[in-house]
Amino acid sequence: MKPNFEAMTNKELTAYVLTHRHDDEAIRILFSRRNPPDSEATWYGPMFAEDGTPIEENIRIAEEAIRQRIEQAEKRKQDSQS
Repeated sequence: MKPNFEAMTNKELTAYVLTHRHDDEAIRILFSRRNPPDSEATWYGPMFAEDGTPIEENIRIAEEAIRQRIEQAEKRKQDSQS
């Protein structure tokens, strides 16, 4: 009998998926809990062309997005410590 995946916390479900990597139902439910969902996600272009050549503009855009996410996380952390 399978566990009730819907009743599990994200932490419990993640632990289950890590030990049952071929359980497609558990993986599907875990992925459906993503925040934000794919419909709200920001998608970036490929970092390399098919021949392996770096696409500098896409790399720059991705690096800037990562930098902004780090700054936001640091600000949230500072705000929560105040």
